[in-house]
Amino acid sequence: MIDQIKKVGVLTSGGDAPGMNAAIRAVVRCCAYHNIECVGIYRGYEGLIDGDFIPLGARSVKNMINRGGTFLKSARSKEFKTKEGRAKAYKNLKKAGVDSMIVIGGDGTFRGALEFGKEYQFPIVGIPGTIDNDINGTDYTIGYDTALNTVIEAIDKIRDTAHSHNRLFLVEVMGRDAGDIALSAGVGAGAEAILIPEQNIGREHLMESLRRSKQSGKSSSIIVVSEGDQIGKNIFNVAKYIENNLKGYEVRVTVLGHIQRGGSPSGRDRILASRLGVNAVDALLRGEKNVMVGQKLNKVVTVPFSESIKGENEIDMELIRIAKITSI
Repeated sequence: MIDQIKKVGVLTSGGDAPGMNAAIRAVVRCCAYHNIECVGIYRGYEGLIDGDFIPLGARSVKNMINRGGTFLKSARSKEFKTKEGRAKAYKNLKKAGVDSMIVIGGDGTFRGALEFGKEYQFPIVGIPGTIDNDINGTDYTIGYDTALNTVIEAIDKIRDTAHSHNRLFLVEVMGRDAGDIALSAGVGAGAEAILIPEQNIGREHLMESLRRSKQSGKSSSIIVVSEGDQIGKNIFNVAKYIENNLKGYEVRVTVLGHIQRGGSPSGRDRILASRLGVNAVDALLRGEKNVMVGQKLNKVVTVPFSESIKGENEIDMELIRIAKITSI
């Protein structure tokens, strides 16, 4: 099967995540190691449709392992969701002599890859790159650890102000409908409450928790809120409700936003990206297709795209228990 792969295309799609460059680097250098050509595809599936390709060799990716973002750029493509768009993409791949592809991204990226791979019987392997950590089949996604560290560092700084002014801070973190960042950051930063979409605790339960905290002598509080939480219309709505129903606190809101996506990847993300990048090429050489490479219990595994695409996010109930105990 190894002789059938001659030219591998690599792209990044969806939201950028720290460690994507490290993953591209590993893919490119593994291809060079096996004397396989590698082509970078700019702007994800949009660049695939436009034929925006660039040859990549081992020296093309020097000094990339420590850089955040993705030098291949990223984009979301509406046209790729159409048969006509995918036909253009396939034509460009054949014209460039690309016979297989590695895609780095999240569930939207994998949905596109699954559709394209089935439609054209094209070998594709995915690498999970998203700060949300919401992909099935892997314990961690590339970028999650860096984003988590960024959030904890920001909350540590916010806590200094909260304590100095007897304030209650609501800190919104990314995650869409997955609460992994909020839950882990809340435990790691010592938050008094954590609001995640997987557990709708309700306003009254939140208020009761804050009242108990105040009665126990806490003069300031940090509440970490996942952006997908549904306790209010938005975080500002939650803040207003608390202000109206709990006296004695000044309530402030901090939305960390895209700061969570940026920055140099952590050591853990660099290692994970390197490991999965090399194993993605290995999977292609073994003849695997329409699969994602992930890491489970420190072992690299391959999982069909159909299984990796998220359904309902599974939250760590043990971490929920720890958060409840340590926040009293």
